[in-house]
Amino acid sequence: MARAFPPMEGLRKMNQTVLVVDDDPAVLDVIVDMLEDLGCEVVSAQSGADALDRLEQNRDISILITDINMPGMDGHELAERAKRARPELNVLQLSGREPRRGGLPMIRKPFSLEELASIMRRTVGLR
Repeated sequence: MARAFPPMEGLRKMNQTVLVVDDDPAVLDVIVDMLEDLGCEVVSAQSGADALDRLEQNRDISILITDINMPGMDGHELAERAKRARPELNVLQLSGREPRRGGLPMIRKPFSLEELASIMRRTVGLR
């Protein structure tokens, strides 16, 4: 499959393993492509429960990116449970309409590759 986004000149590659969670498969695919273009190893899930399983199975995951508005376990609950299990985990929440809660960084959908790269770097402390 062809990359959805052209390579970014001057954008340093990120060597992070990222778990991205969204209940919309089309949105999930786009975010996975963006993260791969940034040099991340990506694990994806379509629900909070699935995400917690993947987080338990893969200790290399250092960043959780989750949609907030999902059926069942929402992104707020997922973030809280994930941080309890893995306190060192960096969390970034995504939303098109939900308010930020709990002091976690959030990016509003839709967003560009550059915006994602910028907030990812801030989330993990890179400049």
